[in-house]
Amino acid sequence: MHLKGGLHIHTTCSDGDLTISEVIRIYSQLGYDFIALTDHDYLKRPDCYTVVDQINTDLIVFKGVELTIFEKGYVHVNRITGKDEALHIFNHPSELDMPLEKVIQRISAIADRYPLDAIEVTSKGFRTPEYEIPEIPFHKIATDDSHTRIGCGRAWIEMDCQRDKDSIIRAIKNGDFWNCYTETRGCTVSGSY
Repeated sequence: MHLKGGLHIHTTCSDGDLTISEVIRIYSQLGYDFIALTDHDYLKRPDCYTVVDQINTDLIVFKGVELTIFEKGYVHVNRITGKDEALHIFNHPSELDMPLEKVIQRISAIADRYPLDAIEVTSKGFRTPEYEIPEIPFHKIATDDSHTRIGCGRAWIEMDCQRDKDSIIRAIKNGDFWNCYTETRGCTVSGSY
């Protein structure tokens, strides 16, 4: 089955402008099959995601979190959980505002402590191709990191897999997906390098 999804979405549970209901409605209208709610760990209100189970939707909604990890400064890593599987994505390296060599060192230091599966090659949904290099040995993934309505749907992934959370996570871990961007109106090759 062909699926379209977004893996970095903020809501009013932390620093986003949209409620969970609004996010689900917008991404459904944009033709998404799955999304991951990834509000910030230090801002997220307890039990705020319980409302997801009360919303009638065909959208697969992952409950995740954007972790703040301190390693020579701080970085953000999304942890997205399925039924049995978990996915860890190093977020927006371009926002570290550091030379590429230092970013690679930071990613390596984090990978020694956390099971990284992928790295974002976008910043707020805009492509940052300087991180699409073999020296960063993780799958490269596009997200929109939406906080507002205007940020929704700028970058996403597509894949062919079964329509369940663990199958989606396994496909990403295997690099069986394509990155897509509205700015280029197209998709790049697989997430694996």
